[in-house]
Amino acid sequence: MKRRGFITLIGGAAAAPSLLWPLTARAQQGEQMRRIGVLIDFDADDPEGQARVTAFLQRLAELGWVTDRNVRIDRRWGATDVDGVRRYAAELVALAPDVILAGGATAVRSLQQATGTVPIVFAGVTDPVGGGLVASLAQPGGNSTGFTNFEYGISTKWLELLKQIAPSVTRTAILRDPSGVGGGAQFGAIQGVAPSFGVEVSPVDARDAGAIERAVAAFARSSNGGLIVTSSRFAIVHRDLIIALAARHRLPTVYPYRHYVGSGGLVSYGPDQIDQFRRAASYVDRILKGEKPADLPVQAPTKYELVINLKTAKALGLTIPPGVLARADEVIE
Repeated sequence: MKRRGFITLIGGAAAAPSLLWPLTARAQQGEQMRRIGVLIDFDADDPEGQARVTAFLQRLAELGWVTDRNVRIDRRWGATDVDGVRRYAAELVALAPDVILAGGATAVRSLQQATGTVPIVFAGVTDPVGGGLVASLAQPGGNSTGFTNFEYGISTKWLELLKQIAPSVTRTAILRDPSGVGGGAQFGAIQGVAPSFGVEVSPVDARDAGAIERAVAAFARSSNGGLIVTSSRFAIVHRDLIIALAARHRLPTVYPYRHYVGSGGLVSYGPDQIDQFRRAASYVDRILKGEKPADLPVQAPTKYELVINLKTAKALGLTIPPGVLARADEVIE
């Protein structure tokens, strides 16, 4: 009887797989480990890059995706080494992730060359349409979407801010990356409004550290000069050098992001980059839950911040107008 009962039990199970297998499948599905690749255009030991990734991971956890519990994170870092970024992009794609977070246009472009199917969510990218990364902001198409830095029109705010904090400036050097799609456009926007501020502008092409140092030194030989640093990957990597040159040559300088001012720069106005990476986590969450990048519009920044370093202002002999101080989101003393 025991043997017949055992056979009956096995037979019943085989005869009714619909009762057992769905439960097993649901259990396995609930325990499934998802995989996210991360490719950031910073060196691994750069505090700003670490802060951006940390913000992304914190928001992911808030959305229920906890590292090593239900999601695995594969990180790759790359700053000035473009060939290295391409290699890391191929490595991440080979790991078959469910989605990849890309920080910066170089990372996005390298990933798009490596895959046309793995979803890519980007952050910190200037003009993704002009750069050929997406078809349009509203309908990105393809396998990529994300969060753009700003419209080029904001570049004019940098010149306005420079004149407010250093009214004697009549000459301004515009540090740009000539290889990037945004370099010329940001310069063009500033150049277009320069006459209304009584300022003559000239480009400084950031091709390498030596070229920056020579160009800034040559520009600083004449008086009443100021400097504007446009948004570029190259400038971020060499920000310590640029900040040191501005201090050495006593050039009032406006930067596009907060981390320049945190490192000793004078003033910055631009989008909150940490917030962009938090918002990118929401798109990754939606993709992991089944949505497609092509259906998620590219979004503009929602938070801009004005940051002022009073210690640097004092060293340059500048008094920040009360109206500018009142508008500041953060004042470093």
